[in-house]
Amino acid sequence: MASRTGADLQADGLRRRVPEPASQIARPRDAEEKSKQKATTFLSILDDYEFIIAPIIFTALAFFTRLWKIGLSPIVTWDEAHFGKFGSHYLKREFYFDVHPPLGKMLVGLSGYMAGYNGSFEFKSGETYPEELNYTFMRAFNATFGALCVPLAYFTAKELNLRRNTVWLVTMMVLFENSYTTISRFILLDSMLLFFTFTTVFCWSKFHRWQIDPFSPEWGLWLMLCGVSIGCVCSVKWVGFFVTAMVGLYTAEDLWNKFGDLKMPKAELGAHLGFRVFGLIFIPLMVYMFSFWIHFLILENSGPGDAQMSSLFQANLRGTEVGKDSPLEVAIGSRVTLKNMGYGGGLLHSHHQTFPEGSQQQQITCYHHKDANNDWFVYPNRAQPDYNPEGELRFPGDKDTIRLIHAQTGRNLHSHAIAAPVTKADWEVSCYGNTTVGDTKDHWIIEVVRDAASSDRSRLRTLTTSFRLKHADLGCYLRAGNVNLPQWGFKQIETTCVKQNKPRDVYTHWNVESHTNEKLPKGDPGSYKSPFLQDFIHLNVAMMTSNNALVPDPDKQDDLASQFWQWPILNVGLRMCGWDDKIVKYFLLGNPLVYWGSTASLGATVLLVAWYLVRWQRGYNDLKQYDIDHIHYSGIYPVIGWFLHYFPFIAMARVTYVHHYYPALYFAILSAGFVTDWTTSRLNKQIQWGIYAVLYAAVIGLFWLFRAISFGMEGSHKQWAHLKWFSTWRISE
Repeated sequence: MASRTGADLQADGLRRRVPEPASQIARPRDAEEKSKQKATTFLSILDDYEFIIAPIIFTALAFFTRLWKIGLSPIVTWDEAHFGKFGSHYLKREFYFDVHPPLGKMLVGLSGYMAGYNGSFEFKSGETYPEELNYTFMRAFNATFGALCVPLAYFTAKELNLRRNTVWLVTMMVLFENSYTTISRFILLDSMLLFFTFTTVFCWSKFHRWQIDPFSPEWGLWLMLCGVSIGCVCSVKWVGFFVTAMVGLYTAEDLWNKFGDLKMPKAELGAHLGFRVFGLIFIPLMVYMFSFWIHFLILENSGPGDAQMSSLFQANLRGTEVGKDSPLEVAIGSRVTLKNMGYGGGLLHSHHQTFPEGSQQQQITCYHHKDANNDWFVYPNRAQPDYNPEGELRFPGDKDTIRLIHAQTGRNLHSHAIAAPVTKADWEVSCYGNTTVGDTKDHWIIEVVRDAASSDRSRLRTLTTSFRLKHADLGCYLRAGNVNLPQWGFKQIETTCVKQNKPRDVYTHWNVESHTNEKLPKGDPGSYKSPFLQDFIHLNVAMMTSNNALVPDPDKQDDLASQFWQWPILNVGLRMCGWDDKIVKYFLLGNPLVYWGSTASLGATVLLVAWYLVRWQRGYNDLKQYDIDHIHYSGIYPVIGWFLHYFPFIAMARVTYVHHYYPALYFAILSAGFVTDWTTSRLNKQIQWGIYAVLYAAVIGLFWLFRAISFGMEGSHKQWAHLKWFSTWRISE
């Protein structure tokens, strides 16, 4: 082998210095760049389609949290005893009475129908559901409304121009709010109330965004959808009127600004007003009335709520005893019951008990329960001593003077110049004497107001004749208002003789509801229909009257009730069932960070607005018009919405519970989103994401820590002692 020369070695060295082919060197770098490009492409896809991907993920999590182990407890829990029973009435088509509008309860009935339930279960509190009742499906039906609140919160936050990380925060605060999760998992109205509250706020925010293009199809669509949503939320509970008030304030401000725009043609201003009247007044009213029309259509059978309605309405129910086989025309000697025609009016009633003060004579009241103490005999006045019960029939009519004798005690309906026990401006009405003992203070003059069956006022007719009873001596009128007597009067309605002559006062109007007289032929007074509008108004006023009567009872301790000041600071929770170790327990309590953070944000928003107002007054121009609008609609209006939902519970004297705060909580959450968005918007991106990551983790972590109170606590309550942060949280005692 020839020896290698220096030239050869030099050539080898040169060959070693020659670069390798570029393709061989670039392979690792190419792969890295391609992986980066793929990652960038994937992230860009996620970024571009976040508005689809994020709500899908949030909605899936919402259904999981609302439905997980939803059928774990097989017993009637908390207010399922009420609303499940109302759903049963729809399935049996029995008329009932409740203080809430019918839409939510009709949806409960629908869930029972879809579950194959026949309406036979009584829904007694704490009772175990029978095997044939698919209560899990009924609960899941309600939970769907609660789950759908989560994507609504997401899209509402976007419409309020909050940044993406804030939109996620608001959505998570709704998604991982323990109280929202718990309340959605039972057969209650709250999930439906929250859902329609959320839809109203969402439609309002969409309509506001389209204000840049008035009278466009999208602008008109969201205006009308907002009206439909308002009608629905008010048809579930009257709490819906509070979010209606927020939309009303927004509309009034918007129209006021347009009214001040001198460049706007009057025709255009009129069109704006007309569209809003149609969309935000007419449509909600039609939706609200339609829910009652369906309510009356379904409940065609006689039921436990009959007495709250007019006699004519009751007579048209199937299976009713009202008007059944009653003679049409009332005669002297007839046995009758007298129904007060005021809204929610009862039956003229008496019993053996006497007034504890005043005349101390036998009490006269109005009472909804039907019994023999409501029966009265129609007798002639004392100036007609020749009356013969076996003789010719006499028919009292307009301007005739009669006596009314209580069938059970034989005493006369009587009044005198003694102040009524509660309404001191009126005269007391009592029962006194008998068929032979008495005086002219037992005399009452009939004044016919109208008759649905005839224009002839010479006779009283069962159900159809509306009349007043004027006291012959005092000139006052028999009246049963909406004032309840104290406990000595069994909380029944006070009945007085009112001095003022007000012919249109329906509480002085009466009609004969039932009537028996063997000498008269049977009639069919139920063939006359009561008008829908009259029944609609009657029922709504009766609901209002009953709502006002829901005041705390000083003689009864309600361990579940709470005060308004306790709600925003999460001072108290609510046990939804018994606390026995053998049953699954649920505790209605919120996520501490959501509650405390949202409450603090309300004050922070007020301070923020005050800060910029002071600086503006001092001549600083810190804000652009966009910033002012953002604070106005994304910051101030949620605070207004919270106030409108919270303040009424401060003002009203009714019994209150923690779940009354839940609609207001949503507005507080929106306020928290605005404050967080505004205060972090000028920070470094990495710092922003760090703050949001901590908030996300805290909200999720606290929800997970308290998950058992929502999903059900099994076994001894003592094992949950670590969740009792405050003595008022009665979780482990």
